[in-house]
Amino acid sequence: MQKIQIIIIFINSLLLFYIARLIIKGKLREEYTIAWIVCTILLMVFSFWRNGLEVLAKAFGIFEAPNLVFISFIFIILIYLLHLSIVNTKLQKDITKLTQEIALMKQNLKKDEANDAA
Repeated sequence: MQKIQIIIIFINSLLLFYIARLIIKGKLREEYTIAWIVCTILLMVFSFWRNGLEVLAKAFGIFEAPNLVFISFIFIILIYLLHLSIVNTKLQKDITKLTQEIALMKQNLKKDEANDAA
């Protein structure tokens, strides 16, 4: 095992420990935790299995292994952006609904104050 492999395995182990710590403290939501753990485990697998990237690239018909990494990350980023767009849309709808409810509450409060004054 080469020195860089040992360093990467150590760093991946620290990252897994840090992710677990963030989960325990409640600073990282479960939906994001899964993605981080899967990525860290994949890095750990490729740290142990040096020729794994070349084997997978050949299996997918990709000539150069680094291209597999770029394609994979582009795909993952696109999926993540789609997820963020869905979350953003939901939050915008929630904000609109809350704003409307606050406006109705203010209107009812003004009506109640007007009735009390009369």
